[in-house]
Amino acid sequence: MNAITIGSTGAVGRDLLTVLARDPAYERVDVLVRRAPALPPTNAEKFHVHIVDFERPKTWQEFVQGDVLFSSLGTSKKQAGGKGQQWRVDHDYQLTAAKAARANGVPKMVVVSSVGADPASSFFYLRMKGEIESDLQALTFPSLTILRPPSLIRHPAKRLTETLSVKALQALNAVGLFKRMKPMPTLDVARAMAHLAQDEAQGMNIVSGQDILFHR
Repeated sequence: MNAITIGSTGAVGRDLLTVLARDPAYERVDVLVRRAPALPPTNAEKFHVHIVDFERPKTWQEFVQGDVLFSSLGTSKKQAGGKGQQWRVDHDYQLTAAKAARANGVPKMVVVSSVGADPASSFFYLRMKGEIESDLQALTFPSLTILRPPSLIRHPAKRLTETLSVKALQALNAVGLFKRMKPMPTLDVARAMAHLAQDEAQGMNIVSGQDILFHR
């Protein structure tokens, strides 16, 4: 299989590159990034890195060709500099790449969203994730898989609040509460992405919460 990835400098994206490097099912990986990623040392010849400006799709859309587009693209409101810029990255850039994939005949897309994603949500983040899910569905990929993981365990964690929220959930899980929201390592999400892309399922497939672990 030939894969395309966007969002490869984030926690899930970095783990996905490692998974794809080791998986013999993937022969070539085109990596579209805004800055150079840290590539896995294993099977480095698989990777073809394209430093792109997502604001100028005509300069990179030719590279969005293959069997599957993987997206783990996303940022935080703080990193982006506000809600508007976060929407631009999480929604607009992702949708632009997906449109390029459809125009080039890419039959599959596998995307990381979030538990609770809902275009009608009163919470900005969940509404944004719900909107991008709806817009991707409207592109009518022959196969669209959406992963909705719970809180993610990143190494290292980006923020103190992230570390504290994960530890709080783990403490509640230990006494049998919020089991569906048990924090999940980013590597498990990456493994599930790679495996789900090899399925023959057609149409839209949503894999949420702990169900993601069955596809590692």
